[in-house]
Amino acid sequence: MPETADVVIIGGGVVGSSVAYYLANQGCTNVLIIEREERQGLGSTSKSMGGVRAQFATEINIQMSIYSIDFFSRFEEATGHTADYRAHGYLFAATKESHLKYLRENLEKQRALGLNDAEMISCEEIVKMIPQMRSDDIIGGSFCPTDGFVDPNGVMTGFAKRARECGVRLWLNTEVAGINIENGQIAGVKTDRGDVSTRTVVNAAGPWASIVAKMAGQELPVSPLRRQIVKTQRCDFLPAKFPMLIDMSSGFHFRREGEAILMAWPDDEETYGFKTALTHEFIEKILMHAVNRVPQFADLPVNPHQCWAGMYEVTPDHHAIIGPAPEVRGLYCANGFSGHGVMHSPATGRIISDLIIHGRCEVLDATPLRVERFAEGKLLEETAVL
Repeated sequence: MPETADVVIIGGGVVGSSVAYYLANQGCTNVLIIEREERQGLGSTSKSMGGVRAQFATEINIQMSIYSIDFFSRFEEATGHTADYRAHGYLFAATKESHLKYLRENLEKQRALGLNDAEMISCEEIVKMIPQMRSDDIIGGSFCPTDGFVDPNGVMTGFAKRARECGVRLWLNTEVAGINIENGQIAGVKTDRGDVSTRTVVNAAGPWASIVAKMAGQELPVSPLRRQIVKTQRCDFLPAKFPMLIDMSSGFHFRREGEAILMAWPDDEETYGFKTALTHEFIEKILMHAVNRVPQFADLPVNPHQCWAGMYEVTPDHHAIIGPAPEVRGLYCANGFSGHGVMHSPATGRIISDLIIHGRCEVLDATPLRVERFAEGKLLEETAVL
């Protein structure tokens, strides 16, 4: 007799764990998470920079952030585990009038949706937060104090542990080999550990989402894109607490992580593919941007062995794909977060679980994120991508 489950979740990272948590929280506990690695979170989750922010340009991303940040603020109460949410803020530093116009327009959308903490700030206010910055070209910016950081592994662990306490099962070291479909309906999942009979599958496979989708005969426009993170040695010259600083002139951004500094930058020369090797060329590039903004970074050592690379799961419009697959009943997508998977994991888990159990989510309307938007030409434009 094959195993049976009401829901099978393919992918045991932060998104799959969140879906499992929310399902279990609503009484759906006959759930099986299938993870191909020896432990959870070895994919994109563990490589995340851990940023959370509501300073986005589109309504759906702002709404998902507001929901998720509120959940992170009470994560331990909900799951029994800490998310290590630190509300240090995100600070966008503008160097052009067009940057300021863009930030003001975004701020109007954010406030209209209930984000009241974000504000426009002056160059002088920015310098007070990070006095070591070169600021001669900065003309202002925006700041939201409830933006900040979480521990990605802690978030995943909290979701997964609570789900398993409720009865959710987890298969590690298990490869999915196929998805069975009968008369347009999910019928089961084939794995190297045996077959599982189920009528509901959630694709939460991160950068491998399109591969899983093809097993069900679906085309999913999700591509892996390498993003590299540089971690410095101990840094004493910057404040002990300061916001994530985003230099809008280059996209370079950095924040404190304990005694060190984490740096990231969207390299426009990066190409799609399953690449996870850190390159010295990237370290050289990002340090040029770093020194240009904070000259003292020139004297701050970097140990390449403490730096890392991971993969974004990118869609053509840099928005997630969340919701039911149009051609296969019982197949749900939770994919393509384009770097926002950790920060939007609470909202994603809530949406998917509500869709499975109730057929709709009244708290968050994810209709704009349906996969059909690509065929319909209704792409969303998110320009605040880091």
